[in-house]
Amino acid sequence: MKQRILETADRLFYGRGIRAVGVDTVAAEIGISKRTLYNHFPSKDALVLAYLERRLQSLPDSDRPPLEQILGTFDRLGRSFGTAEFRGCAFVNAVAELGEESAAVRDLAIEFKEARRLWFRGLLDRLGIADPDGLATQLALLVDGAIAAFLVRRDPAMALAAKDAAMALLAQAGARQAPADRQEPV
Repeated sequence: MKQRILETADRLFYGRGIRAVGVDTVAAEIGISKRTLYNHFPSKDALVLAYLERRLQSLPDSDRPPLEQILGTFDRLGRSFGTAEFRGCAFVNAVAELGEESAAVRDLAIEFKEARRLWFRGLLDRLGIADPDGLATQLALLVDGAIAAFLVRRDPAMALAAKDAAMALLAQAGARQAPADRQEPV
């Protein structure tokens, strides 16, 4: 039941907004009482935190070359932009809606954003970049900027523009495939 509640809350909070959806709506969507929902989540705040924690997923490990993984981020964004369901970053949306009311929500958003930046940093380390922290921050900003630009313009080409900027930054930093990541011609 807890999983069903979280799946429903995720769909509703992400699709309609946290403030727009009450626990009564979540319970009604599932066909349970508010009391049953509160047995699993003692408050709406607890449900919101669980919804966001559920979205805190590690980026998958991959054997693909680091440059391919980094640039693939922007390809995935482009695919997401092409769906009707895409409403941006759930963490940014939550912070925008709840503002200063919830330090816990802000902390989860920071954790999510820092995990992505550190993922970029790890890949940049493998590429031997001189300033992996700086470039990782720039790449993370490109992701966030592409999302914001798409939400305003509704133009999926924003992902491609961000990818082009990422390629320019990577080239300027001297990004090359690490020897272990190169594949020999077949």
